[in-house]
Amino acid sequence: MSDATHTPGGQPQAETDDAFLGGALRILQPKAGYRTGLDGILLAATVAAGEGSQVLDMGAGVGVVGLAVARRLPNVHVTMIERDSGLAELARRNIERNDLGARVRLIEADVARPLRDLAALGTAAATFDHVLANPPFHIEGRGTAARDPVKAGANAMPDGDLDRWVRCMASMVRAGGTATIIHRADALHALLNALDGRFGGALVLPIHPRDGDPASRLLIQAIKGNRAALELRPGLVLHNADHGFRPDVEAILRHGAALALRKAPAGP
Repeated sequence: MSDATHTPGGQPQAETDDAFLGGALRILQPKAGYRTGLDGILLAATVAAGEGSQVLDMGAGVGVVGLAVARRLPNVHVTMIERDSGLAELARRNIERNDLGARVRLIEADVARPLRDLAALGTAAATFDHVLANPPFHIEGRGTAARDPVKAGANAMPDGDLDRWVRCMASMVRAGGTATIIHRADALHALLNALDGRFGGALVLPIHPRDGDPASRLLIQAIKGNRAALELRPGLVLHNADHGFRPDVEAILRHGAALALRKAPAGP
């Protein structure tokens, strides 16, 4: 397997070797361009899964979310989807170097395409217990695009693609399974519109940088086929006044603690 990722022009790209979950995961990432961090670990921490559960990480990048789930929960199986070949190559290497190949697999595919065009996913439709997504936060053509093409693709999507991501999530998760998304706080309206008619019983967890600050992110989790009303949870505050992480957040980031949104199920 290659020792380095490559840019779209075929040139080698420098990498960093980063520790997550207090060193329980070692993750290769591009030194420049797209990189993952806090958001992905918070998203992974929301999964409460019984033995044998199937988890899908959509838009996996280098694999942080899916691998963090697999490291936290030793009895689940994880499928990761990534469309960018360079990031997918790194994700494969990260699976191997963390010795998680027995429970984690990666598929190269674009989740914004219709399911009928995704042969590798078609047979897995409606089989997953939990589907996770950390989609691009911005709309193409609105604001300044990143210079790095991989970072630009990871940070921005065409208008309408958020609905396509949620449509894919609804296609892949089983009835009664959960979909969990982390996004900008100001995307709440768009997220609720995308979930409407596909998922219900949504729980919304605002994420605040510091006590008294407006929410900058939100986690939203909903259940396929559920009709319960939306529930707005008390916000999660990340930092103390001294700018360090609060103890509950530190436990999630460094020690793999759960960020419980619902009671853990008895099984898949």
